[in-house]
Amino acid sequence: MYQKQHRHYDRGYRYQSGSGYTTGASSSSSRGLDWSSQPGLDKTQVSPLLKRDRPAYLAVDKENYIIGYVIPVFRSSQEFAAGYSNTKEARLRNTSAYMEHRNLFTSGLEMERSEQISRRENMRQSAERISLSKTIHEHGEHFKRMNEDSLLHAPEFVIKPRSHTVWEKQCVRLHCTVSGWPDPRVVWYKNNVAIDPLTNGGKYNIESKYSVHSLEINRCDFDDTAQYRVSAMNSKGELSAFASVVVKRFKGEVDESLPAPRHGPVSEYGITFQTHIADTFGVSFGREGETMSLGCAVVIYPALPRYQPEVQWFRDDVLLGPTKWTHMQWSGDRATLTLTHLNKEDEGLYTLRVTTKSGYETYSAYVFVRDADAEVEGAPGAPLDVGCLDANKDYIIVTWKQPAVDGGNSILGYFVDRCEVGTNHWIQCNDTPVKFSRFPVTGLVEGRSYIFRVRAVNKSGMSHPSRVSEPVAAMDPADRARMRGTSAPWTGQIIVTEEEPAEGIVPGRPRELQVTEATKNYVVLSWRPPGEKGLEGVMYYVEKCVSGTDTWQRVNTEIPVKSPRFALFDLAEGNSYCFRVRCCNSAGVGEPSDPTEATTVGDKLDIPAAPSKVVPTRNTDTSVVVSWEASLDAKELVGYYIEASVVGSNFWEPCNNKPVNVTRFICHGLMTGETYVFRVRAVNAAGLSHFSKESEAVEVKAAIASPAPPFGISVLECVRDSMVLAWKQPAFVGGADISGYFVDYREVIDGVPGKWHEANIRAISERAYRVTDLKENRKYQFQVRAANIAGVGIPSLPSDTFLCEEWTIAVPGPPHDLELREVRCDSMTLLWKQPVYQGRDPVNGFYVDIKEAEAPEETWRGINTKATENTFFKVKNLKEGETYIFRVRAQNQAGVGKTSEISERVQALTKPGTKEIVVDVDDDGNISLNFECSNMTPDSKFLWSKNYEDIPDYSRMTAETKGNKSKVTFKCPGEEDIGIYSCLVSNTDGASSSYTISEEELKRLLEISHDHKFPTIPLKSDLAVEMLEKGRVRFWLQADKISANAKVDYIFNDNVVSQGEKYKMNFDKNTGVIEMIMESLTPADEGTFTFQMQDGKATNQSSLVLIGDVFKDLQKESEFQRKEWVRKQGPHFIQYLGYEVTPECCVVLKCKVGNIKKDTSALWYKDGREIKVDENLGFTEGVLKLEIAQISKKDAGVYEIVLKDDRGKDTSALSLTDQGFKDLMNEVFDYIANSSTPLKITSTEEGIRIYTFVSYYNDLLPVTWHYKDSPIKFSDRLKSGVVGEQLWLQISEPTEKDMGKYAIEFSDSKGGLRRTVELSGQAYEDALAEFKRLKATAVAEKHRARVAGGLPDVVTIQEGKALQLTCNISGDPMPEVTWLKNEKELTSDKHCILKLESGKFASFTITGVSTLDTGKYSILVKNKYGTESAEFTLEVTEGTPDLGVTSYWTDAAGNVAFGPNATKKMKSTVTATKVQKTKVPVGKMEKNQTQKPGEDDKNFIDKVTLEPQSDPGDHMATSKDTT
Repeated sequence: MYQKQHRHYDRGYRYQSGSGYTTGASSSSSRGLDWSSQPGLDKTQVSPLLKRDRPAYLAVDKENYIIGYVIPVFRSSQEFAAGYSNTKEARLRNTSAYMEHRNLFTSGLEMERSEQISRRENMRQSAERISLSKTIHEHGEHFKRMNEDSLLHAPEFVIKPRSHTVWEKQCVRLHCTVSGWPDPRVVWYKNNVAIDPLTNGGKYNIESKYSVHSLEINRCDFDDTAQYRVSAMNSKGELSAFASVVVKRFKGEVDESLPAPRHGPVSEYGITFQTHIADTFGVSFGREGETMSLGCAVVIYPALPRYQPEVQWFRDDVLLGPTKWTHMQWSGDRATLTLTHLNKEDEGLYTLRVTTKSGYETYSAYVFVRDADAEVEGAPGAPLDVGCLDANKDYIIVTWKQPAVDGGNSILGYFVDRCEVGTNHWIQCNDTPVKFSRFPVTGLVEGRSYIFRVRAVNKSGMSHPSRVSEPVAAMDPADRARMRGTSAPWTGQIIVTEEEPAEGIVPGRPRELQVTEATKNYVVLSWRPPGEKGLEGVMYYVEKCVSGTDTWQRVNTEIPVKSPRFALFDLAEGNSYCFRVRCCNSAGVGEPSDPTEATTVGDKLDIPAAPSKVVPTRNTDTSVVVSWEASLDAKELVGYYIEASVVGSNFWEPCNNKPVNVTRFICHGLMTGETYVFRVRAVNAAGLSHFSKESEAVEVKAAIASPAPPFGISVLECVRDSMVLAWKQPAFVGGADISGYFVDYREVIDGVPGKWHEANIRAISERAYRVTDLKENRKYQFQVRAANIAGVGIPSLPSDTFLCEEWTIAVPGPPHDLELREVRCDSMTLLWKQPVYQGRDPVNGFYVDIKEAEAPEETWRGINTKATENTFFKVKNLKEGETYIFRVRAQNQAGVGKTSEISERVQALTKPGTKEIVVDVDDDGNISLNFECSNMTPDSKFLWSKNYEDIPDYSRMTAETKGNKSKVTFKCPGEEDIGIYSCLVSNTDGASSSYTISEEELKRLLEISHDHKFPTIPLKSDLAVEMLEKGRVRFWLQADKISANAKVDYIFNDNVVSQGEKYKMNFDKNTGVIEMIMESLTPADEGTFTFQMQDGKATNQSSLVLIGDVFKDLQKESEFQRKEWVRKQGPHFIQYLGYEVTPECCVVLKCKVGNIKKDTSALWYKDGREIKVDENLGFTEGVLKLEIAQISKKDAGVYEIVLKDDRGKDTSALSLTDQGFKDLMNEVFDYIANSSTPLKITSTEEGIRIYTFVSYYNDLLPVTWHYKDSPIKFSDRLKSGVVGEQLWLQISEPTEKDMGKYAIEFSDSKGGLRRTVELSGQAYEDALAEFKRLKATAVAEKHRARVAGGLPDVVTIQEGKALQLTCNISGDPMPEVTWLKNEKELTSDKHCILKLESGKFASFTITGVSTLDTGKYSILVKNKYGTESAEFTLEVTEGTPDLGVTSYWTDAAGNVAFGPNATKKMKSTVTATKVQKTKVPVGKMEKNQTQKPGEDDKNFIDKVTLEPQSDPGDHMATSKDTT
């Protein structure tokens, strides 16, 4: 049947499908034949195919790997016969008979046809040779991989599985060929779930032979439509390939997203699965950018190991797959869908579908996504559903949907942004906003992919960008279709190729040309290809013509388009155009199509009309169903937006942020009890319509319906002819109180149920009923129906079959009607009713058992170890958020009876808005219990009870209800009212509370009631007295609550006093302050003062007793304050004289004065003597200061300051003597101590020094040095001292005994300050080493060789004269002396005499100076501690007449002294490293003529004769520094 109805069928297809192997090259590949290894065979000549066999059509990728099959467009039987004949002719045309036949009977046309066939055959043979060469190359590569040198390699698909489309009840086989070493392990998957043939007996057959792996699916049904994956894995890696199977039906070929389930058992498996979806998610609300998870628990019975159902998620009936926005997870018993980044596109109805072989179960709930907060207040919401309407190689038409939120201002338009895939650079495509929700994006690069986003703008600002679109490639649709077919085989698309395109035939006219879309920006044309088949490479030219003319202009002049769809841009808006299309191929350009009708360029799409007849209907307590009539004549309608507003608020809020394309919508998230109106508007690409008229107002509350069926039918008692039944209240009561129940029964005979009979005609209000007129030892089933004002609900499911026989057991029957109230996060109250069957003895107690709802049965545990006599029990210490179930057992003297039915599952959680019963006592002393419920419905009622039983008689109390509040007031509270009072609100989610009035609580309430009946005026403060200005006395108190009608009596010693000169009364009724003021106190005022108050029936009084010392002290204080007031009338001290110490340790005497003027004077005194102060009075600041910079003992004394002017004077004194001075100095010492730096260690040449710095040092500062926490006794070796602001401790010649902790202690008024340092370890070693180094340096400096006295820099002497220079030397040990001339050592001879006398005087004498003696001379002294030198330069001049002899000398300081006629002194300074010398002009030296120095015996004398000098200044000595 399939073959007859589908053209995708011929022998080649049947051969491939039946055998599971490919022909030709594929077959050779599977056998592993190496053509290169066969000697004598040429690759280009050997063909594995018989010429009569048709080649396989294999699809290959860019690397020439086989990835699937190419199924040709198969021809009809006539075409097939012709093709077979052509093949036969190809075999016979070289025979001589054929040649003769052709020469005799063919015409020119037949010859041309024969040549075409010959060309085709040659092309086919050439293709076969290429295929063979490729196959041999692949085999060579395969055997290279199989070489021992590289034996291991990852799996590789030689042939991948291909997709199939089959009819129902047919079989299909997917097969592939896999290579790899070691041999890969192959696993087949269906929708990413591993296929196990054992758990799906007979459905799947998996085979693996000779590296060929196949999956056979028997008797395909619609559930087999899926994506199949084959995975090959070995130690080198894993590789997968995909194929799709599409199963179609015979009639209609309906492709439903949610096909009808199969009910009943699966015959081929023999198992019926029961699926239940629990713990479901409800209607959810999210905001853009948030993450949301939806999950349900899935229970499948029976639970088979390794059985996995098919779990699918849908949004608005569209199957969801895993993307970066949606993550799906199946944990074995729970299905979860996570929306990682919410956008408005994610809004919709989400459906979970769990499919087994027995059918499927679904659950649905709506998800609403609100707009993210706008970056600019008043900006619109982001657009949504950005996508591609049309794409070509040079344009992409982007479309989107308008947002529901415009920010309060109309949207001006939209901006479109594009981004090339692989980059993060967004480019705005339009300069001005566009209002139409379609925009053509041009300027694209052909072949590249782009993503798009859209932003809305109004006058307030820009919206957030929309979610980016899917990537779209800028290419010709025909090229895109080819790429999609080869690159995505799992989509089920089958590659269709023309088998043998006709050559040299010009195509005909395109068909059905029409304008599919026209806007002011572009026009889109579409057409159908020409009717001829097999044409070669058909492409199209588009032409346009201005309406009314015959001038046609080609639009795409350069390159024709390949797809039958084209968009035209740059058309003049408002002009009319006609269009036509021509086909072309290599044979030429065909005739044009019929032109279109004249099309005017402009937006053809109008904004839709407003919807009408908006009707809201009650649905639940948080939702309303809104329906409306669709917009009339709306074109290309996208959907509708619904908005809601609370009546009177004039604030509209969107109910949906994604357009809905239906005319009925459930608006969720509304406030219970509020009244709403609704409006709707339509949206299409042109924009948003006007709003519809507002609907009628509707109150949000649950709609009334008949109740759901009761459940949990059980037997409480059974006698010979009757049975007592119990059942549980329906979970859904229909929005109104249940008025009663109806019970039906039927007899069951041999397992066959009979006809139902009514057990009661009138409704019963209790959930227990005795069914009579039954027959003993007969079996019965029961059903129950609930009724309310909406009607009688459907009956419950039939109960279990019960046997009617009399119970004779001794223990009681089960309690029944379990109910849970007052549910809180850590407690709840369980109620039940007495067993109907008491047993042999009356019931005397109950036991309550508890268990977590999900825990196993063995975890049941008792709550009370001692039986309770009550039929209620408060369960405490629960875990918040945990779900619990309960059961109750009754006991009598015979024992404990059977357990009751299990209660409902209840979660320990305090619901939002939960209130508690509050006790109140009003002003009249009435005690009342008050309860408020925030989630009431119009039909809700407050039900009060005592000890959880209805209050039959309200003689002791009254009940009153107003709105959502109810109050029970006790008339005459007494011991009879002790108990637990509870209140339950009907038609709610269990709103209830209780309050216990115990004996102690009743006593407390009665005391409060008495206080309210006989009230007293409450006082914030009792009667008190305080002193005012001028010494006035104020008596006052403050009442907490007092009215303006209150009366006050002022009483002194039992006598009422009144307003007058002595008493001033005041009563501030706003603050409740009552006061009486007296100007002064006299001895007659000693006694008791009382204030008596009366406010209605409330009274109070307060007294104050002022007698004895208390009165006297108050009187003295009054007199003092009066004198103070008089003092302050002139200049006076606000703050008396005091002192403060600054951080610089200066003492500032200061006081603050007031009421001064310009002529007010201030005089400072010390010990009665006036102190002259330089600075003027700072009256503007009101502060007078006297600064003592460096305080010492001489500053001790009594300081006084006197203020005076014509109004009077005031004096303030400060004693800084004895203790006062000590306190001041202690504060100074405190500043000094706190300014001290941490102790530090340094070394000197004498020893180790420990020191600290202070900001200021005072000689009176008490400082103590400590060693190892003991004061140091100072000696010659241990000394302390002060240098500037440095305080130091010197340790001379330190030893290891000096190691330890040292401290300096400053004594002050706060206990002192101590700073410590540790002289030990590395610190001691470093200090000791530095001390030794410095000491050695000092010793060396002291004993090193020195040249004392100096030599002149330059000595000028006449030739022939004698020169003698002498200098002092020192050093220990005595240094060695060496004289040098021009850096060469001199030796003593007759001409140059060198002497060292007494080890201290070194002399240098030249007996007769000649020009040869000119040069640079130096003396070098040296010992083991150092070396020092001194130099001079000798200049010899020609001789002149002698004018006399004079001498000069230099002292130890380097001073050169001349004789009696000398007018100058010269100084030459010599050091160890630097020598300063003096240039002295001298005359001729007279031999053996000397002159002694006048004062200093240590100076040496140079005997010289001075030449006559014309100007002493010309011969002035000069000096220079030599290093």
